[in-house]
Amino acid sequence: MFGLSELAIILIVVIVVLAARKLPELARSAGKSARILKAEARAAKEQDQRDAPRVIQGETVSRDASPESGQHRQ
Repeated sequence: MFGLSELAIILIVVIVVLAARKLPELARSAGKSARILKAEARAAKEQDQRDAPRVIQGETVSRDASPESGQHRQ
């Protein structure tokens, strides 16, 4: 009788043989998806860095207080 590893190998071979025509298309699609995901992750990281609060020595500003109103907590 076949073991689990032999069945897995047979299944992989069958999938490759039956899907041989679709493999290049699938690989291309996976590559595009990976590039999009990488670009979106980079954009989100850059956005987080831009939105990070500025640190000014000796001054604490609450998020509720707008900079124009001059409300500061010390």
